[in-house]
Amino acid sequence: MGTSFVCPRCGNSDPRFLGYKNGEVYCRKCISFRGEEALEKKGSPKNVVLSLDYRLSKEQETLSKQIIENYDKGIDTLVYAVCGSGKTEISYGIIARSMARGLRVGFALPRRDVVIELYYRLKSAFPHNSIVAVYGGNTTRLEGDCIILTTHQLYRYPNYFDLLVMDEIDAFPFKGNDVLIAMYKRSLKGHCVMMSATPSEAVIKEFQGEGHAILELRTRFHKHPIPVPKTITVPSIFQLLFVIRRLRVYGKEGKPCLIFVPTVEDAELLFQKLSMFVKGGDYVSSKRRMREAIISKFKKGGYRYLVTTAVLERGVTVKGVQVVVYGADDPIYDSAALIQIAGRVGRKKGAEDGDVFFLAKEESKSMRKAIKEIRFCNTFL
Repeated sequence: MGTSFVCPRCGNSDPRFLGYKNGEVYCRKCISFRGEEALEKKGSPKNVVLSLDYRLSKEQETLSKQIIENYDKGIDTLVYAVCGSGKTEISYGIIARSMARGLRVGFALPRRDVVIELYYRLKSAFPHNSIVAVYGGNTTRLEGDCIILTTHQLYRYPNYFDLLVMDEIDAFPFKGNDVLIAMYKRSLKGHCVMMSATPSEAVIKEFQGEGHAILELRTRFHKHPIPVPKTITVPSIFQLLFVIRRLRVYGKEGKPCLIFVPTVEDAELLFQKLSMFVKGGDYVSSKRRMREAIISKFKKGGYRYLVTTAVLERGVTVKGVQVVVYGADDPIYDSAALIQIAGRVGRKKGAEDGDVFFLAKEESKSMRKAIKEIRFCNTFL
């Protein structure tokens, strides 16, 4: 049997991932990505009203106009902007313009939790348009004026999107996933807007090429510095004591706190220990049942603290939140992850400051790199 087969869904041609059934070749690499695909409907112009209860900053407005100009010239754009700069709002202009023209618009992110949150934000921003969320377990409706979806669901939309906005492109599980990257490229009929606070060198190099452009925004919309993490190097037992003390302080001050841990097992174990000394908390991870409900309760002030894995590393904004990274020297934390975690703090106007603590047995290269990058961004103020 020959090995010249190229999978039409993910582009795989590696014979190690090819199988044969009834004499027909199939791809094992993307075999889980099967299901109904969106219809090839021709779009029609839409009435679009962008409804915001705040004004974009001057920098946000400038970048928004530049994205539209790039799109009209057939140029793909990478928005390289710090955590809390308002990347999502920068994309509203091109989304509104594309919907008004009847173009097919998508907004893809790697994680389901962030898709759900963004869905409600875009429904509020575009109250007269059909905003649809597509993710695992929610695939009944596949089409609308703007489709918010996980990158895993892009397989349903071959050669479909005239505009595809991609956020958190450096996040798991999209980062470095050949199958998901192939599906993203397969779904793109027109042009894309990529967004990230920590793009990889490969992505930056790609967008320095012809037909691409990079737009940078190194300051937050409220013009306050990003809180610089403080490193605390102590043995594990003292890390636990430190967290207990900080939670008691934050409890008296009425400040919520996120404690990040490397693994699912760490989340449950650390919460069991903390709950014996500090009440009013919970934990979340990718395996935690009712995760969305717990996160929602935390955002509404129902919990004083949450122990969390990387599920809350991105796309979450809670006013006044403080952050502790427990075991920050764990190899799972590269500098990009630590920058994203630190970026949870000080995002809201009126609560621009806050604590970020890196707890570790010893300072890692990733910790030093993350702190250096945050300090560098703060020099642009």
